[in-house]
Amino acid sequence: MNRRVTQRDIARMTGVSQATVSLVLNNRTGDDVRIAPETRQRVLEAIRRTGYVADPVARRLVSGRNRILGVFTYEPVFPSGTADFYHPFLVGIEERAEELGCDLLLFTSGRGRRIFHEDSRIGLADGTVLLGRHVDASDLRRLVAEGSAFVSVGRRDTPGVPYVGAGYPAAVAELAARAVALGHERIGYLGTGGPAESHADRLRAFPGFVHLPGADLGAIRAAGVTAVFTEEYADAVALLGSGLSVAALAEPSGNGPVAPELTRIVIPRREMGREAVTVLTDALEGAPPVQRLLPCAVHRGETLRSPR
Repeated sequence: MNRRVTQRDIARMTGVSQATVSLVLNNRTGDDVRIAPETRQRVLEAIRRTGYVADPVARRLVSGRNRILGVFTYEPVFPSGTADFYHPFLVGIEERAEELGCDLLLFTSGRGRRIFHEDSRIGLADGTVLLGRHVDASDLRRLVAEGSAFVSVGRRDTPGVPYVGAGYPAAVAELAARAVALGHERIGYLGTGGPAESHADRLRAFPGFVHLPGADLGAIRAAGVTAVFTEEYADAVALLGSGLSVAALAEPSGNGPVAPELTRIVIPRREMGREAVTVLTDALEGAPPVQRLLPCAVHRGETLRSPR
């Protein structure tokens, strides 16, 4: 099915009432519950076959929401080299959830980091925050089609996806304008520029970028650029001392070197985590989907100078 399987669907498939399906899902037994073993087995088999997760929707009708918010990560967030980068997002998510009286459920199942599989537990949460640079587009399309309550941390191109992202274009354009004002005529962009939306947003922010083929210093000089903006923080650090002006369009991550003097953008990671929880809980109360970008700041630093 293209939409979420409901208790009504299970009831229709098995020839029983929706009340019977609810009793089976909640594992109700006892003298006051009379369900033949073969009927119970038929309902359970339909649940397994359709991939229906014994989700809390029916229970909410009686007792309200679970007040559990899920966090699904498409990349390991701890303990790993990217832990330091994702930590502020998680802090913001936790802070806001606590303020709202919600618990968090971190989905850690493997399966190639896909939301939907036969053991999926995403239905245990009222709604889900998606976190990761490379989010599976087919998962997003299915979540939208099924009307699931979710929000992505990071802008997504997939239509209909609610998100809280970073406003990279304005910050990158500000740095580029500063470089031009300093006298730079050719500004290099070191990075893939995609397919991740956060990378594409950086590259598109300044039409005058010279997209560099790689981090080799000789190739960079051959391109005739006097300033280099890097997609990754570590690449900017590696270019310090090269005689080129350098700016990082990223934050430090993992256990790599940190250069306080480096000119860079500052991503509002903690605020994005907090706002994502707010957007999700608003959606659970009936608010329309939101697509919101939070402004990035610029750390002026000392590495964007007039060309030598």
